[in-house]
Amino acid sequence: MEFFRIRKDIPFMRYAPIFNVISLVTFLAAVFFLFARGLHFGVEFTGGTVMEVGYGHPANIDNIRTIVEFTDASVQNFGSTDTVMIRLAGKKEFEAPQLVDFARLGLNANPTADTTSGGTRSVTFTGAGLDDLDKVKETLTHVGLRGVEVRPGADAQSVTVQVPAKLVMDGSRISEVVKAYLVQADATATVRRVEFVGSQVGKELVENGLIAIALVALGIVLYLAFRFEWKFGVAAIIANLHDVVIILGFFALFQWEFSLPVLAAVLAVLGYSVNESVVVFDRVRENFRKMRKASVPEVINNAITSTISRTIITHGCTQLMVTSILFFGGDTLFYFALALTIGILFGIYSSVLVASPLVMYLGIKREDMIKPERKREEAVV
Repeated sequence: MEFFRIRKDIPFMRYAPIFNVISLVTFLAAVFFLFARGLHFGVEFTGGTVMEVGYGHPANIDNIRTIVEFTDASVQNFGSTDTVMIRLAGKKEFEAPQLVDFARLGLNANPTADTTSGGTRSVTFTGAGLDDLDKVKETLTHVGLRGVEVRPGADAQSVTVQVPAKLVMDGSRISEVVKAYLVQADATATVRRVEFVGSQVGKELVENGLIAIALVALGIVLYLAFRFEWKFGVAAIIANLHDVVIILGFFALFQWEFSLPVLAAVLAVLGYSVNESVVVFDRVRENFRKMRKASVPEVINNAITSTISRTIITHGCTQLMVTSILFFGGDTLFYFALALTIGILFGIYSSVLVASPLVMYLGIKREDMIKPERKREEAVV
């Protein structure tokens, strides 16, 4: 099926060196950002806590993000508008100003005096219901401040709380604090599920993800070497790794969250990109048989030009679906669709302007694709 047919071959290989330089610069920039900034791994890889919170009405995501801002949590809708998924870090160190905010929110009182001495901070709070010191201490414990010292203030409406300058909380304690704040802000908030992901599990996921990418790359090389010729396999895998590294470079540059769905998108891009390369390579092999007097660049140019219509139809339809996920799939699938979008665009580019020139540079020739026919020996009479 073709929407249009280009009568004259486009000389892609003439401009291949220019595009190869662009590809190399983009690739090196992606590698630089990967090493300089690193990936912002999600809870699945780093370990942490995942909370599913339900509401009796559509949840206000912005308000929830403000409430849990102190945890650097990721908040997004999950399944429906009245359910949110909160991802918390495994451990986090809180400074004294944040600890004072914990106490303020927990006591529903305002700080009126603040002094720091050594490694502790003493803050006097003023408000209603502060006369029961045991209840005050229990409230502070409930919002994560354990082992604090509570002393009576100048009157029944004040209390002095001594908090440490720093406090390290693990995921379970942070989830307790978050739960207390959410319920305090909205009585309909109900924690439906709390899951803890250990750092060891996260490390294993990273290792398994790298192994999966390596196995996919090896499988692609073996498949193309078996179906075509080893030069096609090497060219395709270099082009595919070019796409993967650039996707990871984007995520490192903008510090987008790298989660399991994004890893799935990267693996999908590997398979999707090699599919386009196989189509071009198949046409190259066919052209070597049909265009016997043409040079290698002319054979490749004709192969790419004759598959452009198919490329536009296939990738255009796929991108329509991915774009709908990108804009209407919600926060859960946003980065998945974003990774696919980057991969599809660079997959088209690499199949045409990376893999094909590499095949030419590796010295592909007609004899590699078509075995010379053996002359039959004449029978001796």
